[in-house]
Amino acid sequence: MIVINIAQNGLTVDGHAGYAETGNDILCAAVSALAQGLAHSLSALTEDAISYQFRDGHMDIKYENLSEKGKLLVDSFFIAISDIQLTYGEEYVQIYAAPNGRKAEV
Repeated sequence: MIVINIAQNGLTVDGHAGYAETGNDILCAAVSALAQGLAHSLSALTEDAISYQFRDGHMDIKYENLSEKGKLLVDSFFIAISDIQLTYGEEYVQIYAAPNGRKAEV
């Protein structure tokens, strides 16, 4: 299962969906592409200070005091991963959103 935690100062993506075999898992590929796209978009399209790390089964994106553009990009990421969760189910993708860490609802 992929667990996504979105907080005021960043987000993490942990785990593997387990939807299909390694190399053929469209959910892992989709979530990875969205997270990498978010990190690269924040870096390229805003002047926000961010840092990120990607490694197998884990992604970490840190930011503070996002601009309006930055907030829009994070909101877009949230909508896209929420759509994936809605389509494929919570057994594959869990989303937790700040400020109180409750499970996000679509």
